[in-house]
Amino acid sequence: MKTKIITIGNSQGIRIPKAIIEQCGFDNSVEMEVIDGNLVLTPIKNIREGWEESFKEMAANGDDELLIDDAISTLEDEDWKW
Repeated sequence: MKTKIITIGNSQGIRIPKAIIEQCGFDNSVEMEVIDGNLVLTPIKNIREGWEESFKEMAANGDDELLIDDAISTLEDEDWKW
């Protein structure tokens, strides 16, 4: 598909048809980078998406135990100098 570069204030831009925006999964923001001379737009994903469900599943399976003891809780009061 060909499209024209248009003037938008002091900048330039392109119009992306709604069907393409939906196919690409774009919301209000995209990640934009140049790779090998090509403009590449990718949807911005929530990095921590799905973490809450994973943590709940870990807790239900008993997989949420500490692997290393908390160093502060293992020290005796006399070891601290204030």
